[in-house]
Amino acid sequence: MSNGKDANAAENSPQATLKECLDECMEALDLFLNNHFNESLERLRPRVNESMYHALIYATVLEMQAMMTFQHDDISNAGNTMKSAQEVCQRFRGKFTGSSNKSVKKSLAEVQLHAEVCYAECQLQRAALTFLQDESMVSFIKGGIKVRNSYLIYKELHAFIKSHSFLKGPSHNHLEGGIAFGIGAFNLTLSLFPPRILKVLEFAGFSGDKDYGVSLLYNGATGMSLRSMLCALLLLCYYTFLMFILGRTGEGEVAEAEKLLKPFQLRYPSGAIFLFFAGRIEEIKGNIDQAVALFEDGCKAQQTWKQFHHMCYWELMWCFTYKQAWKMAYFYADLLSQESRWSKAMYVYMKAAYLSMLPKDEARPFGEDEVELFRQVPTFKQKIAGKSPPTEKFAIRKARRYKSSSPVRLPVPVLVKLHTNKHLNMINKRPELTEGMMQTLVEAERTLLESPENEYSVDDRCLIHLLKGLCLKNQGLLQAAEECFNKVCSSEKKIKFDHYLVPNSLVELSLLYIDQGRRDEAIKILRKAKQNYKDYSMESRTQFRVHAALAKLKADPCDEEDTHL
Repeated sequence: MSNGKDANAAENSPQATLKECLDECMEALDLFLNNHFNESLERLRPRVNESMYHALIYATVLEMQAMMTFQHDDISNAGNTMKSAQEVCQRFRGKFTGSSNKSVKKSLAEVQLHAEVCYAECQLQRAALTFLQDESMVSFIKGGIKVRNSYLIYKELHAFIKSHSFLKGPSHNHLEGGIAFGIGAFNLTLSLFPPRILKVLEFAGFSGDKDYGVSLLYNGATGMSLRSMLCALLLLCYYTFLMFILGRTGEGEVAEAEKLLKPFQLRYPSGAIFLFFAGRIEEIKGNIDQAVALFEDGCKAQQTWKQFHHMCYWELMWCFTYKQAWKMAYFYADLLSQESRWSKAMYVYMKAAYLSMLPKDEARPFGEDEVELFRQVPTFKQKIAGKSPPTEKFAIRKARRYKSSSPVRLPVPVLVKLHTNKHLNMINKRPELTEGMMQTLVEAERTLLESPENEYSVDDRCLIHLLKGLCLKNQGLLQAAEECFNKVCSSEKKIKFDHYLVPNSLVELSLLYIDQGRRDEAIKILRKAKQNYKDYSMESRTQFRVHAALAKLKADPCDEEDTHL
């Protein structure tokens, strides 16, 4: 480890001052946000071995690319580059972490404090790549150690810059932005975990305060620092994806997302990232045509990183699903299956699902056959961090019905995915779209009743009841919706395969009760969903929704330690 004198020499050397490095990195980030991705990397590359900020931002861009391509070589290259960046940061560090001597900390040069926060960020990003790159338990433990080391550095830095002895340097806004990103990200992410897991993490020294995390990230996003974009993107992901999956997104969160996005849209009107989030916000608001236009603009905005297109393709697929334009939705699922490596099993499943929604006598695009596609789904199974993604497991379980020579077709596979991805809430302000879904469900129910009984009959009927309940809720027919959810619960012992239906129906019933002010009944049902069911499809996602609902009700988390994840 270099001493303070060496770090000061590096800082004051004519080839690399801290302010110059930060200014150049801000310019490179500007290029990146204006879709000039290669130019951004070219601007950073010459100084990656001498400047911690050039090294960090360069490695961060490569990591973003690796996360989107999901190619092993890209992930490996990003990991090696991030490791090199960490080594550059190490050269600038002083004796900060673990030192109880206040005078030692006080004497550290500003560049050394920046080195600490950059080092912590490298640790955190390397941990994320470790989880993706290797499936072994050893790698999982190594990644966990990196996360903990990163958190401890952020925590100590945060306490130090808030202390009376700390003196702000000329580049303090960048230092504060980096710390806000780290502490905010940890608090927000950890707050989403159910209490049983959170208790264990808090015992290990972590903390998870949602409001505190959001406030730090918001301050970071609205401040003029190198991490403003990272803070904003994390909050936008939280408001427009995480909270929606957890069933907690309301008018307030959408308004916050719009407020956060607006200055970035003004500054980067053609920025692919911000066009994507603008489209997502319109989609959540039910403005499907506006969302489609924004996602299409996001695709037109740049051609260098096709991975940004894939994000838009995924959302465009759902937008056309709301409109029941099955062939258009199929088109985007097909593009994803050909171009994206993220989850070919899911993309092929969705292709088959869309084709199965078409009338039997209607020609299939490219001459493809849904039965053959469903049979291919298991062959594309993959593992991330040593485990198969729950969404892929769900698709593979559903596709099993097509193994036999005379398969029993899935009734409405597309609408099932709308529910598991919490997309049905998107159209609650669009009566005509909800009515269209309801008509499709009524028709599917009629077909089921007219078909001979088979081993899947009860499961399929319960699935239709659950989906009809959600549509009826959107239409404001709460009593009818409640009856549908109760029909699923009363059939619990007859369900043979789709055991996820009962706990999910209980969650939907509890949310219905919350809307009606029936708090005690809602809490009782949520605890039943949490404690009485395990080992069903998409269980973790359902349990997170239970936790979110209980948190919203501020229910006493009794018996939380019994929660099964």
